[in-house]
Amino acid sequence: MSIDFDKFSKYSKAGPRYTSYPTAVEFSLDYDYSSYIQSLKEQNPKRALSLYLHIPFCRSACYFCGCNVVYTSKDDKKSRYIEYLKKELEILKKSLDCTRSVVQLHIGGGTPTFLSADELDEVLSAIREVFTNFSPDAEIACEIDPRFFELDQMKSLQKHKFNRLSFGVQDFDLSVQEAIHRIQTPKLIQECVLLAREHDIKSINFDLIYGLPHQSFETFKKTLQIVCGLNPERIAAFNYAHVPWMKKSMRKIDETTLPKPSEKLKILKHTISFLRANDYEMIGMDHFAKRSDELFLAIEKNELKRSFQGYSVKGGSDTIGIGLTSIGESIDYYAQNFKDLSSYEKAIDEGKLPHFRGIKLSNEDVLRKEIIMSLMSNFKLDIKKIEDRFGIDFKDKFSNELEELKEFVADDLVDIGEDFIRISDTGKMIIRNIVMPFDEYLKKTPKEDRKFSKTV
Repeated sequence: MSIDFDKFSKYSKAGPRYTSYPTAVEFSLDYDYSSYIQSLKEQNPKRALSLYLHIPFCRSACYFCGCNVVYTSKDDKKSRYIEYLKKELEILKKSLDCTRSVVQLHIGGGTPTFLSADELDEVLSAIREVFTNFSPDAEIACEIDPRFFELDQMKSLQKHKFNRLSFGVQDFDLSVQEAIHRIQTPKLIQECVLLAREHDIKSINFDLIYGLPHQSFETFKKTLQIVCGLNPERIAAFNYAHVPWMKKSMRKIDETTLPKPSEKLKILKHTISFLRANDYEMIGMDHFAKRSDELFLAIEKNELKRSFQGYSVKGGSDTIGIGLTSIGESIDYYAQNFKDLSSYEKAIDEGKLPHFRGIKLSNEDVLRKEIIMSLMSNFKLDIKKIEDRFGIDFKDKFSNELEELKEFVADDLVDIGEDFIRISDTGKMIIRNIVMPFDEYLKKTPKEDRKFSKTV
């Protein structure tokens, strides 16, 4: 991998992360409940299902976190939420064909392991009672807060055939941990990894974040050494997005302690070179995997998929969102559940799925979604395949977009041929910038109104 960081660093500007297209800021109340139910009923029965379950609870705030979270220490909130999850599952059972093959289940949060072992078992049993056709090779994953992870919880996950765990690590430096309000020692993470390995977890991911308060090149070097010593199969190294206007907890971070852009760039350079030297390859924006991992191998086959849950090889499936704030996705729609508990419960009490906003994609949206997500996931685009599928002349239809890409071509970030668009190693670092010309919605949004994190 050859990266020209001087070219890379000049492209910093606000832009979407493209976990979806159209992005979540375009979701609206106009995609009403009846439209959503109709979309569920019209799904192709031959397409597999991917399930996302959201557990929103955390005991306390981690100041860096941008997730949708409910802070509580009350057990009765958990039991009440579980009852409503089971009611939501029963309504889903009446709304779509739940006998379709399930190829993926992902539990996120919040803190999924905020639930006890018995509560996890209760929720997972309820899911399997409704969705009865799990594929033998289904990817079944759970996000783990290492501070709240015990043997009995691991046994519950093993019982329900979990094969992937993702641990929130962030950084091992104590001063950084104190500043972000999350203390967890290397010894604790090591114990969690050993527990997972002893219970047949073959794939472990660590989430790291660079750009946190008090972080430096030297401190993050030490974190990476510890991480590689624990030998996870996958590593996500996220650029911290400081958006205090969106997340109040981020206001507790002293902005003067955040590393300067030059220091962040130094950290990123070392992260890439160090991970490569330790058998990891970049497989997508912010993500690394062992060279033997299926994510890395999927890029060679042009089969990697990007979604709100990250990267996966389980493409060609419809995502069903379950629980507070979760997002469902099919070929031509996105649908999101309510973000507050009272509205979520009220909808379910009325016998409805707790959907409150979304978007029905036009044919143009579906086309642009395919282009953007293909480039985001696999760093290349088969132009002829797009032309055949959508019945278009690509270079005629996207002449303006191709004109905008000339800047990237001149900088050797993009290679455009008769039948392909291919992203260079340096271009992969700014893939968000490269796909922006294909984003019709972004073009309609004044630059001063673009409330996104920086691309670099």
